[in-house]
Amino acid sequence: MNAKAQELVRSHLDHLHDEGSALSEEQRLAYRQRIKDLLQQRDAVLVAHYYTDPEIQSLAEETGGCVADSLEMARFGKEHPASTLIVAGVKFMGETAKILSPEKRIFMPTLEATCSLDLGCPEQEFADFCDQHPDRTVVVYANTSAAVKARADWVVTSSIAVELIEHLDRQGEKILWAPDKHLGGYVRDKTGADVLCWDGACIVHEEFKAKGLDDLKAAYPDAAILVHPESPASVVAMADVVGSTSQLIKAACEMDNSTFIVATDKGIFYKMQQLAPQKTFIEAPTAGSGATCRSCAHCPWMAMNGLENMLAVLEADNGLGQEIFVDPSLAERAMVPLNRMLDFGQSLKK
Repeated sequence: MNAKAQELVRSHLDHLHDEGSALSEEQRLAYRQRIKDLLQQRDAVLVAHYYTDPEIQSLAEETGGCVADSLEMARFGKEHPASTLIVAGVKFMGETAKILSPEKRIFMPTLEATCSLDLGCPEQEFADFCDQHPDRTVVVYANTSAAVKARADWVVTSSIAVELIEHLDRQGEKILWAPDKHLGGYVRDKTGADVLCWDGACIVHEEFKAKGLDDLKAAYPDAAILVHPESPASVVAMADVVGSTSQLIKAACEMDNSTFIVATDKGIFYKMQQLAPQKTFIEAPTAGSGATCRSCAHCPWMAMNGLENMLAVLEADNGLGQEIFVDPSLAERAMVPLNRMLDFGQSLKK
């Protein structure tokens, strides 16, 4: 990640604060019931990412909502009849929901929940980068702002990234990829396409270490290694399966191994353990022995989604200012590459 982007991310991390305190069991149950009642009263549905706290994921499941990766969250929110969406994740997910469903009200437990990939790809710097390479097709990861999406030809998620770049490469197109350099490099290696990468990275996945992973594998030689492609190439090279959150969950369910070492945000363990309760899941190491880390395999911004701030938003008439708005003209431009993503993803299922 370039120095300016690193400083911006560091600044945000330094100012993070705990969104809630520890709740007693009685309080926790009371919060959950009140949230369930208000979701129904407000014609709202809860959409949660796999990386949010298990408490939030289970609540989404119990109320007819959705727990998914960013692509499925986008599809679900667009197609669900509810007039209001509560998006538990990070801000770009709320923006994407608003772009795809402009007629709906979109709220988040906190608008402070952002993403190092989004922060590390500012609108103007990215536009300048694109202008320097006008011959390239611009493909941006979903983990970007609405303004960056609006500058792109395509939006993509990790679940369809390889397939999309293969498709564009067959058409003879050269790619400008942003913002995750590790995912971009992985796609380039898998497809052989001409891919120029923006210098960005996820603070969670960039911390996984090949040496620590090798040591852990020695301790669990029969374990399969599952890796998200936002991880460094040295970690990806050790994987038995590389894939998006949904693809890693699928692999955990379908593979014969009884033990898995997982190199992605540990929020995914909730769904893995739910679907494969007889199997053992181990966190991949994020640093050397005794070292500290910025995320410790869990996104600090995802962790900001809690029962307390979700209830506060639902109880307030104006949502405590946690409503997502996107300029209509910007949304119209961003809709084009987003719809291309959704249509392409749907075509892969045929």
